[in-house]
Amino acid sequence: MSTAAIIVAAGRGTRAGGDTPKQWQDLNGKPVLAHTVAAFAGLDRVVVVLHPEDMERGLQTFGGAVTLVAGGASRAGSVRNALEVLAGAGIDKVLIHDGARPLVSADLIARVVEALDHSQAAAPALPVTDALWRGENGLVAGTQSREGLYRAQTPQGFRFDAILAAHRAHPADAADDVEIARAAGLDVHIVTGSETNLKITFAEDFARARAKMGQNMDIRLGNGYDVHAFEEGDHVILCGVRIPHIKKLKGHSDADVGMHALTDAIYGALAEGDIGRHFPPSDPQWKGAASEIFLKHAIDLARAKGFRLANADVTLICERPKIGPHAGAMMAELARIMGVEETRISVKATTSEQLGFTGREEGIASIATATLIKD
Repeated sequence: MSTAAIIVAAGRGTRAGGDTPKQWQDLNGKPVLAHTVAAFAGLDRVVVVLHPEDMERGLQTFGGAVTLVAGGASRAGSVRNALEVLAGAGIDKVLIHDGARPLVSADLIARVVEALDHSQAAAPALPVTDALWRGENGLVAGTQSREGLYRAQTPQGFRFDAILAAHRAHPADAADDVEIARAAGLDVHIVTGSETNLKITFAEDFARARAKMGQNMDIRLGNGYDVHAFEEGDHVILCGVRIPHIKKLKGHSDADVGMHALTDAIYGALAEGDIGRHFPPSDPQWKGAASEIFLKHAIDLARAKGFRLANADVTLICERPKIGPHAGAMMAELARIMGVEETRISVKATTSEQLGFTGREEGIASIATATLIKD
């Protein structure tokens, strides 16, 4: 069954403060809305509803990865615009989510989608556990039973045809899509929500979101090690930089020992084996291949899994050639290939004090460490 997400982000979010709507404010290095959209990347289709003034910003941020739709005069109108765009596209299930809920988890999304296998509508919620008061003029005027009360969350999920019909029959605004679904006679199944799935409303919510992102951060460390022997030649390629030398490194590809170690470190952090698994040396198409191909594949795989590179550290072990004069160029080249800042890359060298095969200048070894983070 085909599943789409509608992310509603057309509001102005003035209660959060600042000169920029809350969905576009920075949260750990990227806009709130970018975190939200990334959470739904595994679905078949993602539609983002934006204020007309934000369409250009949306194109710059998301490119063609999502469908952008201009919002309406109300929240219900914005959702209806997105539903109409999806009409006729073969969508079976649709999740409708607040753009200001950037910490929604994959598990929660999966629970809502699964609930739609046996329900026309499903939405996450948490039971109210605090005492409830009624107030008048700043004073407690009474109490309210919390029995049977829930705190509603999103994404709220629906069978597509049912919620489209419900919206078409409901011209007024509503607090959320569950209200519109119930007005159309749909039963809404309650899915267990998450305390982490907070909605950014006020300025202080940004600090709460950052704290929760730190709690849920997935940090991966990977190590790589590689060795290549010398053979007759006039240069070596190390971390993407060609260095004149009295010999060259022997290998099936270009024998870039430093880049190979780093590539394996990234694969290791992802539990994805090593270069040989993805680019078998028995395959003739990789003979003489530039190692940039391997490193680019590894970092792209990391990003596809939701990780970003926090830092990488490469150590080259050899007597000669001297690495120091070329280390800056190596760091720049690795940063270029992986699309990260040079300040996240370290390349350094050491000798083995003329001991072992590197000490006898029979080859070069390299070790590398890579840190991957999923917020």
